[in-house]
Amino acid sequence: MCELFGINSKRKVEINSYLKTFYSHSEKHYSGWGLACIYGESVSLEKEAIKAGSSFYLRQRLAHPIIIDNAIAHIRLATVGLMCYENCHPFVKHDNMNRCWTLAHNGTIFDYPRLDYYKSLQEGDTDSERILYFILDNINELQKTLGRKATFEERFELLDNLLLTLSHNNKINLLIWDGEFLYVHYNYSDTMFVKNIEGGKIFCTQPLEEDGSWQKEEFLRLRAYQQGTLVARGKNITEEYTAPVRDWEYQDYDYSFL
Repeated sequence: MCELFGINSKRKVEINSYLKTFYSHSEKHYSGWGLACIYGESVSLEKEAIKAGSSFYLRQRLAHPIIIDNAIAHIRLATVGLMCYENCHPFVKHDNMNRCWTLAHNGTIFDYPRLDYYKSLQEGDTDSERILYFILDNINELQKTLGRKATFEERFELLDNLLLTLSHNNKINLLIWDGEFLYVHYNYSDTMFVKNIEGGKIFCTQPLEEDGSWQKEEFLRLRAYQQGTLVARGKNITEEYTAPVRDWEYQDYDYSFL
């Protein structure tokens, strides 16, 4: 189990207070933390394989304003993959047209053998990183066929179809940034909430305030946002994940003593 945080806005917003609350959940999600601050097609990635609440670096980082319009953050509880930098989310990778993709995942892949191919290619050993490799392989194949960059509509349709197959028997809660759009998807009930802010939206695995300002994000359907506005809804209804106890079968080690 992990937790996700994301912001998509048409104006820059200081997110320190949100991040401080989000990272405070690291008492239960202690296997690492990450933050991707997004500047158009460029991504500044910061992460450590320690509990967020124990990180001197993160404490210093949050002591100064983080003013941003797009960002993805993650806190990890390891279920697949060791506790190391390479396994901390988010993951960042470029496609064959030099588009920069960023992905953070809350979930576990129990049944999708096609991802096994990427075990020898990835930097870490998480199933989450393999999801990004798999997506970009399909994007690259599409763009090679087209002989050009895929349009947003083409990228969205491809992701919509991939999530339909990936969701079978698997927990697929995702935030993905493709350089222009934020994609949001979850298939485990009540694990993605959205808050409307002036000019944008903030997404999180659970509400960061108890003031009624957070609503459930649409369930089992891919959605894409640009500058805080919903621009596309998937045509596919993905499969609901209903066996959370299985996450613990994939827990590699008890890191709670660290």
